[in-house]
Amino acid sequence: MPALVRLYIRHVAIGFVLGLAFTGLLLWLNVANLWHLVRATEEGWIAVIMLVVFNGIVFSGVQFGIAVMRLAEDEDGGGKPDRVPASSATPVAAPVPAGRR
Repeated sequence: MPALVRLYIRHVAIGFVLGLAFTGLLLWLNVANLWHLVRATEEGWIAVIMLVVFNGIVFSGVQFGIAVMRLAEDEDGGGKPDRVPASSATPVAAPVPAGRR
């Protein structure tokens, strides 16, 4: 299996686990009274499944995006620059209107 496909599958799985943990915390901490709303109706399990799937999709996308961005290499080799770039700004006198002095 290509390395990029393995990277994708691994990070999407990590994102779904993070989404599941986040949903679990939302329900356990009863944010916005979600646990009561889920428990009070017969169709509450559908809401939990939707929360897990949608949070999993979001967290997976973010996780994979971070993983892809971390693959980039610096063009100059990375690290701190050896010297500070010289400033090319030169002061310019700005005219002041006669009535504002």
